[in-house]
Amino acid sequence: MRYARALIPTLKEAPAEATSVSHVLLLRGGYARKVGAGIYSYLPLGLRVLRKVEAIVREELDREGALELLLPTLLPAEYFQETGRWDQYGDVLLRLQDRKGGDYHLGPTHEEIITDLARREIRSYRDLPKNLYQVQTKFRDEPRPRGGLLRGREFIMKDAYSFDVDEAHALQSYQAMRAAYERIFTRLGLKFRIVSADGGSIGGSRSEEFQVLVQSGEDELAACLQCPYAANLEVATTPPYPRRGPPLSELAPREKLHTPGHGSIDDVAAFTGLPVTSFLKSLLYVAGEQTVMAVVRGDHVVSEAKLARVLGVSEVKLASAEQVRAATSAAVGFAGPVGFAGKLIVDRDAASVSDGVTGANETDYHFVHVAHGRDFEGQVADLRCVVDGDLCPECGASLGTYRGIEAGHIFLLGTRYSEAMNATYLDEKGAERPLVMGCYGIGISRLVATILEQHHDADGMIWPFSVAPYAVHLVQLGNEPVVQQAVAELEQALERAGLEVLVDDRDERPGVKFKDADLLGMPLRLTVGKKSLESGGVEMKLRRQPGKDSTQVVALASAAGHVFELVQQALREASPSEAA
Repeated sequence: MRYARALIPTLKEAPAEATSVSHVLLLRGGYARKVGAGIYSYLPLGLRVLRKVEAIVREELDREGALELLLPTLLPAEYFQETGRWDQYGDVLLRLQDRKGGDYHLGPTHEEIITDLARREIRSYRDLPKNLYQVQTKFRDEPRPRGGLLRGREFIMKDAYSFDVDEAHALQSYQAMRAAYERIFTRLGLKFRIVSADGGSIGGSRSEEFQVLVQSGEDELAACLQCPYAANLEVATTPPYPRRGPPLSELAPREKLHTPGHGSIDDVAAFTGLPVTSFLKSLLYVAGEQTVMAVVRGDHVVSEAKLARVLGVSEVKLASAEQVRAATSAAVGFAGPVGFAGKLIVDRDAASVSDGVTGANETDYHFVHVAHGRDFEGQVADLRCVVDGDLCPECGASLGTYRGIEAGHIFLLGTRYSEAMNATYLDEKGAERPLVMGCYGIGISRLVATILEQHHDADGMIWPFSVAPYAVHLVQLGNEPVVQQAVAELEQALERAGLEVLVDDRDERPGVKFKDADLLGMPLRLTVGKKSLESGGVEMKLRRQPGKDSTQVVALASAAGHVFELVQQALREASPSEAA
């Protein structure tokens, strides 16, 4: 492709709304353009990356025997109504009506539709197993679309669904897809961790995320510093602390302490001189129709996802000041479990504090010498977020916390959807049994941005060879006939070798061309000019190795062969099978 004929509208500065690295670079490099909030067009370079990501995903899924199909995007409401997700999805679901008043929505995911297909077409155990996937545009009315392609309202996703005769065979399908995902993300050049996760609105008995480790990620993770244990902070756990303080039989009587104007943990700790680890932090949440109190130790944070699971609801919301006062008769900052009349959930480590400080449910007052089991009761559960230095639940070593971007998510669904939708098969004895399912998602368009979050520098993008729009960025310096001829010969030789080449033949200064080459991020730059030809041929520079030492001159006649071997070696190094 000749640059002069291409559509590559680079920008010196990205729009002010672009805050993430990938968002800035994709706009500046002319890979994408915003159409509306969370809605983007893919320009030619962006589409080339997108198609290469799709190709890798397809290759690895086909390798596992998955079959590609294509399901509709416009969906009748009846299928989501059948499983209860028409109401569960809430405002995130993009709903519409046809001219007859019928309810429809744009698909955010396709568990119901694929299950409907399975219940119609799968009759017998002889038809199993099946693994079906699609690459398709999805729609979710995100309340705060952000990060460009990282979180949009319209996005491209690969979703796959496995069907098996029982849980054991479903687990085999799950493990096969897990291995395929590992190969996919390795080929994409990503550093990632597989972490245990919450099933959320999808559900299922087992769920794991493929988290790409970047400081800009919106997800928080905990991972062991010694063993493979890793989990999203929403589900990460740690062994409970031993009980702190004197036995209940030796604990001093509870006392009410006047703490005028001191409502926060830090303020009361400074006022009393007591450590925050001796405090019981009480937070009020609204779960459906009830107001619930969650109690954690003063230095810990409530995991709202864990609290929601304990309560058996899809989400909880922090109570307003008015709701806090209605439930406790006190202002925010003075709530506590002693005498609280509502539902009370106590974190394990809060329950182990036997000489605690907590709000007295009276403005400007706290209780001291408080303990669970003597002064208040409540359901004890794992309720808090883990922190750096907590112990690994599997090996006992220290946990570290990280940030990441969820690039893929796999679920062992079991029979949640098949039972709700009566999707069954006949076993060997002719008995009717529910299909056992798995579900596997990859955000294809999100991966385009995610790769850049890991692969960039101050000058621009650094695409891995496996997904780069072009393997080679061939820069032509000057319009002398000898230079034009050398560029044309090299371009043809590279394309004959099966390499994709972007030739910068614009009438621009060398500095402009080099700056654009760095911004666009092709992994290999070749420069041909009168000076390079006089000094031996073609100047070659790998984008991933900035600096003068990474530049070398190769003979024009052998340049194509040299580049071909270099590219093949890079692809072999990125291939899990080759690396093994």
